[in-house]
Amino acid sequence: MSHMVDTMAYAGKTPWHGLGEKVDDNLTPQQMLKAAGLEWQVQKKPVYYMDNLKGYHKSDEWNVLVRSDTNKILGPCGKNYLPIQNDTVFDFFNKFVKSGDMKMDTAGSLDDGRHVWGLASIKDGFSVTKGDDVEGYLLISHPHQWGKALTIMFTNIRVVCNNTITAALNEFRMPHVQEFSEAVQFRAQEALGLAKSQLSGFKQQAQFLAKKRYTEAKLNEFIVRQFMPKNVNEVQQRELWNRTATTVHQLVHEQPGSKMSEGTWWSALNAVTYYADHVAGRDRNAALRSAWFGSKATMKRKALDLATEYAKAA
Repeated sequence: MSHMVDTMAYAGKTPWHGLGEKVDDNLTPQQMLKAAGLEWQVQKKPVYYMDNLKGYHKSDEWNVLVRSDTNKILGPCGKNYLPIQNDTVFDFFNKFVKSGDMKMDTAGSLDDGRHVWGLASIKDGFSVTKGDDVEGYLLISHPHQWGKALTIMFTNIRVVCNNTITAALNEFRMPHVQEFSEAVQFRAQEALGLAKSQLSGFKQQAQFLAKKRYTEAKLNEFIVRQFMPKNVNEVQQRELWNRTATTVHQLVHEQPGSKMSEGTWWSALNAVTYYADHVAGRDRNAALRSAWFGSKATMKRKALDLATEYAKAA
């Protein structure tokens, strides 16, 4: 693997990104933490600077974050930064897994440990059309980086092709200036209810899209607005399309599950999400980060908004 994916473990079937080491599908959060190689800690250490007249001095304002097992410097931080350890974050899943409300699915770290995540199934889902199932998951994004906050997100996965769309749960974010205490965890536990609520909302949205059909002209316009916004007035001039727009147009008809809702805005949406998760980029390691936390995640949310706009007008 390249430097982007550091370590990773997954339970059940191979995930959409095709990365990681397979483990049993009944692991506790702590067992998943260990299987994913996340038992290390992050230490905040002082920064020293050289004064040519007086020698080395300890900075009163700056520190560096160091990974305990490799001594890798993860980056700088201010004096008020509080490292939140991986095992503390995974303790969040304990209550839900023990009660049977969740099941650990995936865990790992990116970029030498600068970004750690845990993914758990909320054991709930729905069918868009017969055989076209969507399952709900809770994703904790935990960066060991100054200026980036711990975030809890909802993500859905379309089973037939493993496409994903993530969304923050009411923007639950916790900057590294407060401890991930029991009080904070209690507030975060509302995330399960919020995730189920978002799954219900997405169910209505997905089933609505699957009932609304596109015309070829509107499909072309949708693709151009998604990938070539400067050329909206040239939607019929297919020779002007870039490679991405052409590929997505093909995927509308060729993606896995395309026949399940052929000719609908649900199919158009999933052409974009399939492209983002499975086609875009040559490096699967980089694709994982981008699809959940970066530009491809933004691309998929934009596609959902655009497809819904066109479906409402259909």
